[in-house]
Amino acid sequence: MKRLKVCFIGVGSIAKRHIRNLQTVCIERGIDLQMDAVRRAEAHSKIDNIYSVYSGVEQLPDDYDAIFITNPTDLHLETLMTYHSKAKNFFIEKPVVSLRQLELAEHFKIRNNSVYYVAAPLRYNAVIQWVKQNVDKADVISIRSISSSYLPDWRPGQDYRTTYSAHKDMGGGVSIDLIHEWDYLTYLFGWPEKVFSLVGKKSNLEIDSDDFAIYIAEFGDKIAELHLDYFGRKTIREIQLITKDDTIVGDIANNRVHFLRSGKVIDFQEERDDYQRRELIYFIDMILGSRNPEDGYHHGIEVLKLTQGILR
Repeated sequence: MKRLKVCFIGVGSIAKRHIRNLQTVCIERGIDLQMDAVRRAEAHSKIDNIYSVYSGVEQLPDDYDAIFITNPTDLHLETLMTYHSKAKNFFIEKPVVSLRQLELAEHFKIRNNSVYYVAAPLRYNAVIQWVKQNVDKADVISIRSISSSYLPDWRPGQDYRTTYSAHKDMGGGVSIDLIHEWDYLTYLFGWPEKVFSLVGKKSNLEIDSDDFAIYIAEFGDKIAELHLDYFGRKTIREIQLITKDDTIVGDIANNRVHFLRSGKVIDFQEERDDYQRRELIYFIDMILGSRNPEDGYHHGIEVLKLTQGILR
């Protein structure tokens, strides 16, 4: 039986989702899984499926197959540097680092024989996967991508004003929070040759981070428009592809693809955990050697630059 030993640095909502999904994936694949966690001393409550809980790096064993960095964005780089000797591979929640850490992050030396994966769950969403596998990008003339939602509704039961999203110095802001859109656009179409951006704040939300980011980009033979905001009261998350023969709307929020000219609709019956588990399988395959490793660390840095209109 294969064995996997991992540790989570930070156990917020996204970490708990990964813990639950990782448990499911490993049971399905016959992998013996041990999960530990590092939490603040005052937060040492029991966590389902967690074997040991530690307070800091000095207590931690140094034989982990992977460490999941799932603490606030502005701590990602410090955490990676502090725990680098404790694991062979790393799963880093998006974005890879905060904007203020970009220069330092570019000089951090990663190991050649390790996997540094930066979370990109929307790549594994059924709609994005359908586009990847079925749309010839040469047929696409124009792309419109939008993610509009209401920040106070993101985390039920938590005051949005206290979250990292609300504060620029904690790595918040819609341009970074919704980095998923730029990630899947580069995943589907490669890197733009030109990009123009407007990033700022227009709503009455009580935050000091940006609440809108709008981009126009040119990909050689096609153009793209990207709209991100924190203030849309009805969630919209979709990619529109204007092709030579039709307009295809990939409705990510509602898991369907709609062909506007023909009227055809493809419905995907899946939940968020479905594509989050596919992402974990991809990561596990890399660290167990059944898939070629990739440099997610530097890719994550280049995508982060793109959110600020900076081309690699």
